[in-house]
Amino acid sequence: MSNFHDGAAGADRRAQIEAALATYPDVSPERLSDLLDWFGREASALDVALVASNPAIAEPYARFRADHIDRLKARDIIRGLLFAAALVTVFAAIVWRVA
Repeated sequence: MSNFHDGAAGADRRAQIEAALATYPDVSPERLSDLLDWFGREASALDVALVASNPAIAEPYARFRADHIDRLKARDIIRGLLFAAALVTVFAAIVWRVA
């Protein structure tokens, strides 16, 4: 269970992230890496929702999200192709058993 200190630390960290997003895309490579790490590993769904609902950073947040979060990555394409191949294999096995 989290306590008050964990919540305060989370709020401080979220404030740091919001400050970095306010200057996006003019952020250093280190700060960009920090943003990506926070969104990818540290942030809870509530943290992301609180950042996304902040009207003061709506435009830079939307741009950051379009540039880094919402893009299809090679990993995503490979997963989709593997899933499609698995479906084709199952379908082929069913057709082969029926024939």
